[in-house]
Amino acid sequence: MSDSPAAGSLAERLGHSPDTKLVILSCDDLGASHASNMGVLQAMRDGAATCASLMVPAPWACHAAGNVGADDDIGVHLTLNAEHSCYRWGPITHAPSLQSGEGGFPRTLADLWEHADHDEVLRELRAQIERAMAWDIDVTHLAPHLSAITLRPEFFDVYLELAHDYRLPIRLPSTISAERAGFPFRRLAADEGVVFPDHFDHDWSPGSARRVFDAIAALQPGVTEIHVQPTIDTPEVRAFAGDVAEGWIADLALVTSAELRTALDEAGAVMIGFRELRDAQRA
Repeated sequence: MSDSPAAGSLAERLGHSPDTKLVILSCDDLGASHASNMGVLQAMRDGAATCASLMVPAPWACHAAGNVGADDDIGVHLTLNAEHSCYRWGPITHAPSLQSGEGGFPRTLADLWEHADHDEVLRELRAQIERAMAWDIDVTHLAPHLSAITLRPEFFDVYLELAHDYRLPIRLPSTISAERAGFPFRRLAADEGVVFPDHFDHDWSPGSARRVFDAIAALQPGVTEIHVQPTIDTPEVRAFAGDVAEGWIADLALVTSAELRTALDEAGAVMIGFRELRDAQRA
């Protein structure tokens, strides 16, 4: 049995029939690098992407904030990790438990979870949202980087508290059951009145073409979020990301391709962003 509301209910709240296939095509890691900024902006303006999420502590976040438009659908990519060995960023608050021994946030989730203090996590993530708002971003949603707090019972209440306080929808996986997670995370969010897409594939492997086309072919009624991580091809992104960069560069080609638009059209997809979900939550 599902631990989330019926798929059709959210579509109807958004003003569509319950059998409508609504698709959010979201871009992660805006602000992580100049290459990601240029790739995400191109994906939203020349491609099929409908929204993006900003990594506020990352080195190129201020540049990203200065280049998004008032109509761009931008969320906060709540960030507690800096996963690259030689490309670092860290907390924007005083948070000793969120610092690694090599400077900046921990590289791995295991290291983060072993040391992170609950109050410091809450204070840091709240500050990230506040800074995005101070940069005049009309924040539309929350989506944790690397899912750091999504499926951890000891930090999930932080996620819900922020979503509730700022009246923002969130990203939650539908491909991981409550039994596997160890707690009914989707039901807890729904009970708090927090809105989230009906369908989201919790797959973070770089290079998204097969996953994206499979998701489009299998679209169900309701709201489906499909994520990509587009970047332009630069020496810098190849230097700090290594082989992973190939997948990100391929994501930009994918999301700006005629093939993707054709697949979405043939599947009967209706494209939306998180702003529609935010409006429904606040209503």
